[in-house]
Amino acid sequence: MVASELPQRAGRPPGRAVVVGAGLVGLSVAWFLQEHGVEVCVVDRSGVAAGASWGNAGWLSPALAVPLPEPSVLRYGLRALLDPDAPLSVPPSAGLAAWRFLARFALNCTAGRWRRSMAAYLGINALALEAYDTLLQGGVEVSTPEAPIMAVFDGPGSDDHAALQHEIEAIRGVGQEVRVRALAGEDLRRAAPLVAPSLASGLLIEGQRYIDPGATALALARAVEARGGQVRAGFNARALRHGPGGIAVEAWAGPPERGDAVVLATGAWLSELARPLGIRVPVQAGRGYSFSVEAAEPLEGPLYLPGTRVACTPYRGGVRVAGTMEFRPPDHPLDPARITSIIKATRPLLPGVDWGSVADPWVGPRPVTSDGLPLVGATRAPGVYVAGGHGMWGITLGPATGKLLADQIVTGRVPPPIAPFDPLRPALPTPL
Repeated sequence: MVASELPQRAGRPPGRAVVVGAGLVGLSVAWFLQEHGVEVCVVDRSGVAAGASWGNAGWLSPALAVPLPEPSVLRYGLRALLDPDAPLSVPPSAGLAAWRFLARFALNCTAGRWRRSMAAYLGINALALEAYDTLLQGGVEVSTPEAPIMAVFDGPGSDDHAALQHEIEAIRGVGQEVRVRALAGEDLRRAAPLVAPSLASGLLIEGQRYIDPGATALALARAVEARGGQVRAGFNARALRHGPGGIAVEAWAGPPERGDAVVLATGAWLSELARPLGIRVPVQAGRGYSFSVEAAEPLEGPLYLPGTRVACTPYRGGVRVAGTMEFRPPDHPLDPARITSIIKATRPLLPGVDWGSVADPWVGPRPVTSDGLPLVGATRAPGVYVAGGHGMWGITLGPATGKLLADQIVTGRVPPPIAPFDPLRPALPTPL
């Protein structure tokens, strides 16, 4: 039976749900479904946090969770295409699909569209940290230290300082609270001893937090299992089939998993299963790179270098360094040249880091949508939902997404904070 032939069972919460994807978003959906008494099975082709969840910067930064398409990004992107070491990379191997995606993305880079999209983030951003607190109160062993994000610049008159200040004012203009404090001189030196003396000014974005994302995902998976759920690695989903026994998630090898509801939370691979379900907004892998290094002094909280688009986070006694937006197929191997480019750009700015201690090089495919909004909600196939397309904000918004989508699945009502993320919304046509 095809999806369109299956009648919707209105008002009847699922007894069992299958979540496809064991990243932080998928695991959060599963955990919050358990809060409603739903039996869950999470399947993943590789394992927990094997996509974009493991090696990212780990910032919980709702103050900065904004739509990626905006005019300055378009201007920057056009310049970056001419620089092989730029944080934005679209290599020749990216393929036609990536260029078609970027053409759609460019159409969304207008001030008006950014303001409307930013307004769509307000509701879920307000719930982001609260959702992490709910996980902690529910027994998930997750640590979310509060620490301001410190952005550092050449000086208060620098272009990067002005650009970030402008972005903050634009975010505030839409109605989101952003608490910022300026630092300079000795105050900056004491707060950021690792940075070079040439970086003369800073902005502290207060009220934010950070996590070890891989450890958090593993803790969440353990919590799901401790409450009777299943987490299955090595399950490579290939199709969905509706039938009398519910919805079967079929794998390339082995028996299917069945549930009354299915949630697709497959990150950058979302379109593979979601496209036949009426999802018209494309999802493209915007791959981020990271590695860890030792430092002369501990990093007290997240550090942002806007000039190089590099994020640094305290990580297991050292520093995790993360950067790059590389448009390439999600399964493409790690490109060592991208790690080299990050080091080349960042080394002069962080002389307090031991750049000979690079370890744990990683690349992960962040799921970027062409309009900058996540895809969260019901598809045209009864009982099938999607949760993805968060771009750089999957870690920040994953638990809030899980809570809100679980509420929708169980009650049949769309919570207002995720209403703008309707996965069946139209996409702008591609000019290519």
